Amino acid sequence: MSAVLETQGLIKKFGGFVVTDDVNLSIEQGARHALIGPNGAGKTTLINLLTGFLAPSAGTVLLQGQDVTSMAQHERCRRGLVRTFQINQLFADMTVMESVTMAVCERMGLGTRWWAPVGSFKEAVDEAAEILSRLHLLEDAYEITRNLAYGRQRLIEIALALALQPKVLLLDEPAAGVPTSESQELFETIAQLPRDVTILLIEHDMNLVFRFAERISVLVSGAILLEDTPEVIAHHPRVKEVYLGEEAHG
Repeated sequence: MSAVLETQGLIKKFGGFVVTDDVNLSIEQGARHALIGPNGAGKTTLINLLTGFLAPSAGTVLLQGQDVTSMAQHERCRRGLVRTFQINQLFADMTVMESVTMAVCERMGLGTRWWAPVGSFKEAVDEAAEILSRLHLLEDAYEITRNLAYGRQRLIEIALALALQPKVLLLDEPAAGVPTSESQELFETIAQLPRDVTILLIEHDMNLVFRFAERISVLVSGAILLEDTPEVIAHHPRVKEVYLGEEAHG
């Protein structure tokens, strides 16, 4: 199976400090791939390089085989590379339906018609409703976003990302700040997304990672230490030493 997202020799330096060190990453179409590593390993920097928020010092980023290294963030997004953030970025005073419909309208080029009521865009409203249904959010469609539990708000952020019709969805710590009682539902919903959406996940909760991911890359000091299945990663002595701790999955 061919890679939908790939890096070749990716390096990022800040002065003399190497944050991303010759990273070669290959994410296959439909993958459920996790990127883990200790604090300061360079995970978010790598995501910023993939999405164009940062420019690499050297190396290449390929999206569906095309070199996008010099493309701006919005150009990569238009080509299907979409991310969420550690801290949610939502329209807190809008209803869930309004927010997602607005995102669909933006993708469809209708965003400048600000004067028209959201409900007048039937095609966009129907698509928004389908996205909300997929994420089990229809019951909250007409709730004000700020009134919902934090786990539901994280799902809304994913709904906004899906409104852009991503080919690759980068989830930067989707469970950050989410109570344990809500994080399980969050990941069960993410796991049900169709395989035409490839997922690359950063997450600190190893229980969630090992239940969700089919492949895991371990980043240490900006470099890929190991990439393998969850079973191999969980029992690898070097991974336990630098990140998981002997008690985890031991």
